[in-house]
Amino acid sequence: MSEFIDAGGRPIAVERRSGRAPGLFWLGGFRSDMTGSKAMALDRFGAEHSLAVTRFDYSGHGSSGGDFNEGTISRWLEEALAVFGTTTGPQIVIGSSMGGWLALLLIRELRRRGDSRVFGLILIAPATDMTELMLAQMPKKYRKLLDQQGFVEEPSAYSAEPYRINKALIEDGAQHLLFGRAIETGCPVTILQGARDKDVPKEHALKLVQHLVNDPVTFTLVPDGDHRLSRDEDLALLGRTIEGLLAHYS
Repeated sequence: MSEFIDAGGRPIAVERRSGRAPGLFWLGGFRSDMTGSKAMALDRFGAEHSLAVTRFDYSGHGSSGGDFNEGTISRWLEEALAVFGTTTGPQIVIGSSMGGWLALLLIRELRRRGDSRVFGLILIAPATDMTELMLAQMPKKYRKLLDQQGFVEEPSAYSAEPYRINKALIEDGAQHLLFGRAIETGCPVTILQGARDKDVPKEHALKLVQHLVNDPVTFTLVPDGDHRLSRDEDLALLGRTIEGLLAHYS
């Protein structure tokens, strides 16, 4: 049974597994939830290694309250910070797609607050500056519609229903752009990227590497991997990546 915490007046569903440090903190992608294959693989890994695991749903996602169409990067970051604030001890933050961008924003804000509990960062197909990437990939007719009606509905390979992209999400995202200046995390960063990813191309992930100039970075390209990286072999790679970080934890 999920517990609920309040974040800006929104009930956020959280699932916890008790265990030892470092804990595993999961940040899912756009329109995904904490019962997805990678999130559940993370929970199983925590159980097998007696590690604490924290998963949650952004507002408008999964079991959390709130309207998805009112969601913004500012709102979902606020929720991530609220949930992280309920954890204790060192954490390995794992972010997938949009969750990779939020992980970088989360650690930047934590460092501003003097919180250095993030021991390591694992980014899976990180959609850094996702809203700009969305605009760049959007056909001109959709961009015109976005300006005219405030939203567009695009077909998705991950759902029978189209994804609604709201102008408010795009405009808010512009406040959180990271590219164009050095990105500092203060911890080791591992990026797992599929070479066949059509949503977040490998070139986009490599651009992130170029911005991580002061932290140790490991970039792993999965030659036949897609955006999800949720096959058994991909989940095994994620497990080995966590084990690599654990080997350096004392």
